[in-house]
This record gives sequence, structure tokens and C-alpha cells, in this order.
Amino acid sequence: QVQLVESGGGLVQPGGSLRLSCVASTSAFTFYTLGWYRQAPGKQRDLVANIDSGDSTNYADSVKGRFTISRDNAKNTVYLQMNSLKPEDTAVYYCNAKFLFNNYWGQGTQVTVSA
Repeated sequence: QVQLVESGGGLVQPGGSLRLSCVASTSAFTFYTLGWYRQAPGKQRDLVANIDSGDSTNYADSVKGRFTISRDNAKNTVYLQMNSLKPEDTAVYYCNAKFLFNNYWGQGTQVTVSA
């Protein structure tokens, strides 16, 4: 069982920035595809961005040019740098790790964008 622990959420004004971090408890971290998803109240959980073992990235259209996903394999950590935040980015953000048939989720961290 892999534990994922997120941090970095909070309240920020529109136009501001936040960086989310997620630390994974696995020695096989380098093999995992890592992702950030988000879920707003009353909506489904959607992919925000992911990064595979070869550092290829994929972004939702709504965050392209504003968010950047990255990973540090030496620290077993995946990051999501969020810039130019908008009120519609408000959601609970979840870290995800996938490898073969394994699929793990973090507990989520709240991001609120409001004046």
C-alpha cells in the first residue's frame, strides 16, 4: 500500500499562486505515473495534470499555461505549481499514483481562490 500525503493548499486571491506537494511512500516511485485531480462541490473529479516515468506531461485545457506539474524522484515528491489562479480553480485537489494495476489516492487538500 502506497501512502500519498499532500500539502500546500489554502486560500489565495485571484491572480495569486500556490504550490502543492505530494510525498509518496514507495521505493518504486520512479515507475509511477503521478497526477493531480480536482473535485469541486457537486462535480466529478477531473484530471488537472499528470507526469509519467519519462517526465512526459499532460494538462487539462483549463490549466494549460498556468499550472506546471513536476516530480523529484530523489524526494519521492510530485509538485503542482499553480499560477494566475482563478475562482473556478477552487476545489479539493487530490494526488494520484498509478503503476500497472496499482492506483492510489491522497486524502486531498483544499484550494480556495477568492477575494
